[in-house]
Amino acid sequence: MLNIVLFGPPGAGKGTQSQKLIEKYHLVHLSTGDILRAEIAQGTALGLEAKKLMDEGKLVPDEVVIGMISNKLDNNPDANGFIFDGFPRTVAQAEALDKLLATKGTQISGMIALEVAEDELEKRLLLRGKESGRADDANPEIIRKRIVEYNAKTTPVANYYKEQGKLQSINGIGSIEEIFDHICTVISTY
Repeated sequence: MLNIVLFGPPGAGKGTQSQKLIEKYHLVHLSTGDILRAEIAQGTALGLEAKKLMDEGKLVPDEVVIGMISNKLDNNPDANGFIFDGFPRTVAQAEALDKLLATKGTQISGMIALEVAEDELEKRLLLRGKESGRADDANPEIIRKRIVEYNAKTTPVANYYKEQGKLQSINGIGSIEEIFDHICTVISTY
């Protein structure tokens, strides 16, 4: 089973690359952001709480996210693998994910980190905010806060997977196809 953690700050291109990887490798996309946005759209209690936190640039509690992931794994027993998009974001989440996957007889194949400079991220997110109407992408102050929070909380996650020999960094600047080709080269080593 091919289980990939696609990693990078907000605006690095995880969603775009995830779609291409799903098509090529027939993986199930597991984006906590998409799952949470669906909850928000449905107006559930979880969705309302998540929206408040997301609009403030904060992360949703681990137990909520791990529960959603477990359900997604259980609902796709015949999957070729999963692509984890934007998750795990903390070492505690990475450890919980490893434990969860072990109970299901699998593990993370590797983490691919998309690296993009902060000024480029801000430009991308502001453009995405104009196109999508996402409040968390429309405000430069919230964008910067999200990037700071990402760097503070998720850099240790990269180190966690690096210690396991599972981290590969990819330059997230270039054409979509160039970046995708680099990712596929990394995956071919798993």
